[in-house]
Amino acid sequence: MNKKIGFIGVGLMGHGIARNIVGKGWPLQFLEHPGNQPTQDLVDQGAVAFKDPRDLARASDIIILCVSGTPQVEAIISGDGGILSAITPGTTLIDCSTAIPASTVALASAVEAAGGRFVDAAMTRTPLEAEQGRLNLLVGGDRAVFDEIRPLLDTFAENLFYAGPAGSGHKLKLLHNFVSLGFVTLLGEAAACAKKGGISAEVLVDALTRGGGYGAALERVAPFLLEGDPSRMKFAISNALKDLSYYNTMAEDQDCQRHIAAGVKDALDSLVKAGLGGEYLSSTAEQFGKLRAG
Repeated sequence: MNKKIGFIGVGLMGHGIARNIVGKGWPLQFLEHPGNQPTQDLVDQGAVAFKDPRDLARASDIIILCVSGTPQVEAIISGDGGILSAITPGTTLIDCSTAIPASTVALASAVEAAGGRFVDAAMTRTPLEAEQGRLNLLVGGDRAVFDEIRPLLDTFAENLFYAGPAGSGHKLKLLHNFVSLGFVTLLGEAAACAKKGGISAEVLVDALTRGGGYGAALERVAPFLLEGDPSRMKFAISNALKDLSYYNTMAEDQDCQRHIAAGVKDALDSLVKAGLGGEYLSSTAEQFGKLRAG
């Protein structure tokens, strides 16, 4: 707990992570950014704000990234003004973002060449669990480094899954999200079809709950179907499309079949092209209902 933690990406997920870290006694400093959630509560607990990512990197023993995806991670680490040139020997970078594994492996090599250590620790669950300190983390990197930083990860995660060397955490995250987001997208299409066919949401949810359609996806989508409440899955359709695009890229790189993955990606792409990418994924039953077949 004497390590100084630098944090980049205090967004919907990152805020909960940061709040748990500083609230449990770790020295925290974070990067000011327009995309941050309000950070006054972090400052009130002793966190320090930095304006320049390189200054943050120089002052940190461990740096956590929690940003949108591969382009943002690459820009922060190795882009113009990136932190790679500012890290000191022994600095550990923990990437909690969702990213393309091939990029992760390349970045890990670059960080290690600069004297640092790299761990990908992709997250699952929602902003609610982030605030509660109950995320799942899918971890890739050197096992000894993982064991060393585990007390820090335990401040904001309930379950940790060590998947293998660098890039493995992001591979497991894309596999997880293909399955979980695919289920939600499938359920949204089915619910939209049910509505047009005159099947009530109450009957549909009841039948699925008591049959083979029950699962985490239904638990997160049912409040929207029954009450119009999308808050159980605050995850934008555009983000889901990004993750499915990453999965398809990974599957192609590994020469894997991806018929279903391509279908889910196309379904999400149709919503984004219709201007609905900012809506929550839990509301896809309504959004699909706005589109014509084809």
